[in-house]
Amino acid sequence: MRVTKAIKAEQVRILSEVYAGAKPALQFHNPFELLIAVILSAQCTDKRVNVTTARLFQKAATPAAVVALGLPALENEIRDCGLFRNKAKNIMATCMTLCEKYGGDVPEDYDELLKLPGVGRKTANVVTSIAFHRPAIAVDTHVFRVANRLKLATGETPLEVEKGLQKAIPKDRWSEAHHWLIWHGRKICKARRPLCDECPLKDVCPSAGHAE
Repeated sequence: MRVTKAIKAEQVRILSEVYAGAKPALQFHNPFELLIAVILSAQCTDKRVNVTTARLFQKAATPAAVVALGLPALENEIRDCGLFRNKAKNIMATCMTLCEKYGGDVPEDYDELLKLPGVGRKTANVVTSIAFHRPAIAVDTHVFRVANRLKLATGETPLEVEKGLQKAIPKDRWSEAHHWLIWHGRKICKARRPLCDECPLKDVCPSAGHAE
C-alpha cells in the first residue's frame, strides 16, 4: 500500500475518533510532579510509576523537599521503578538545578527543559504539551512503533519520527495525537502480536496482517 497524504489524513481522522479525549496515564498535580513521573517512566510502566510517585510525593512533593530527602533515601523510594540509581541521580541533580536556577519552578521554555539532567526530547515534549499546553509530539516506544507501522511517519530515530509526525498532523492536534498513538500502541498495535483483525485502521495500514 502506498501511503499518500490522503491516507495519512484518514489515519489521523480515525485515530482522532477512536481515541477522542485520551488522557495521559501518569498521575500528577503540577508540572514538577509530571516532570518527575516522566523521568521515572523510562523502561517502566505508567502503572508502576504512579505507585512510586504516590509514595514519593507524600514525603517530598517539591524540588527542595527532594533535595532535603537526600540521594540514598530517594533511591530507596524509587527502587521498584527500574534503573533507579541513574534515575535518582538525575532527579536529584534536576531538583538542585530547579532550586538554584528557577526558584523551584519547572521552566516553560523547551530549551531550558532540555538542559535539566535526565531530560531528553521525549520528556521535554511531554512537559511542554501536557503541563504548559503548547503543541508538541513526544515520541516514546509506542508512538515510534505505531507511526512506522502506519507509515504516518517513518524513521530510524525518535527525532526523525517526530519531524515526520509534525508534517503529517495539523499543529493544533499534535498534543492530542501523542495520546492517540500511545493508546493505540497499548491497546491494539502492540509490539508483539498486534491485534490487526480488531484494528480500526486495518484498511489504511500498510502493515496490517504482517506487522512484526
